[in-house]
Amino acid sequence: MNSDPMIAKIQEYLQRPALQHLDVIRKRNFRITLLAQGEYNLNYHLSATDGGEELVFRVNIDTQINRADQIEYEYKALRLLRHSGVTPVPYWVDDSREVFDQGVLLMQFLPGEPLDYERDRLGAADVFAAIHQLPVPESENHLIRETAPLSLIYEECTGLLDTYIKSDLADPDIRSYLLDIRDWADHHRHAERFYQQDPWNAIVNTEVNSGNFIVNRANASIHLVDWEMPRWGDPSQDLAHFCSPLTTLWKTSFRMTSGQKQEFVDFYKSSISDRHLRDTLEERLRLRDPFVYLRGISWSAMGWVAYQTKFSGMRNESTWQTLQRYMRLEFIRSLFDPVLKQSLV
Repeated sequence: MNSDPMIAKIQEYLQRPALQHLDVIRKRNFRITLLAQGEYNLNYHLSATDGGEELVFRVNIDTQINRADQIEYEYKALRLLRHSGVTPVPYWVDDSREVFDQGVLLMQFLPGEPLDYERDRLGAADVFAAIHQLPVPESENHLIRETAPLSLIYEECTGLLDTYIKSDLADPDIRSYLLDIRDWADHHRHAERFYQQDPWNAIVNTEVNSGNFIVNRANASIHLVDWEMPRWGDPSQDLAHFCSPLTTLWKTSFRMTSGQKQEFVDFYKSSISDRHLRDTLEERLRLRDPFVYLRGISWSAMGWVAYQTKFSGMRNESTWQTLQRYMRLEFIRSLFDPVLKQSLV
């Protein structure tokens, strides 16, 4: 007998009349197993005994966007994306809290494996192009808007960096270098006026690490599956994050060369129909890249201290090893030395 009480709760919930009206649920029996447990959601795999479509039942635990309607926000984003062909199809959302303490979401299960940067990065460029070109009716656009994208990152990072800078554990040389980076970012964040004066807005995912892609090699398909905190913003947000060493090295040993990054960008541009975006994309990325690096290293600096002091969650040894690699002066300098020598405007 399964010891997870949530499984019995989900089984009972699926019998509710409102759920039985859904074609993907009606009169079907499901085997329910835990798929993944994270800080913000519990995900269960629903495998039908009739061999039909498999589903994901997501139980929300906490919010990443500091909003009470986290699960509805995600569901509405998936609804906007439903014709993209590269995201999961949403079927049901319930934020009534009548049965579960937080909201629940039912969506398509996509079998496969995480993205491999060596094999799949150009396929990912196609995924981004499909998402970024998707038309979004203004009347349906509920997404948080990035009106001052570089200042938003800078202000978020100052708080994260303070955790390291004020810590007795901090390396003095790294502390001094991080202060230089912070000052540079403060001086250059006004470069965001480029995005404000020449907006090209789209749905951006904001969390594009390899684990949030599902690659199905048998079907030759790639999907981007995690949509907890999308924004309405510039496509450079996703592209810069995807190419960042702080992203690629998180779970793998892959770091894009400048040539590989250029190949990725060129492939993305070849999949975009809007000439103006193609013509301005590299400038949008040039301005965005250092702030994406700043966000990554600021979070890592905070995490490095938290793991040794006040961290109360489940310790992940792989995460700790990665944080230690990132918080080496040589690695940080490899990211920011070229940045500190240039002016963005």
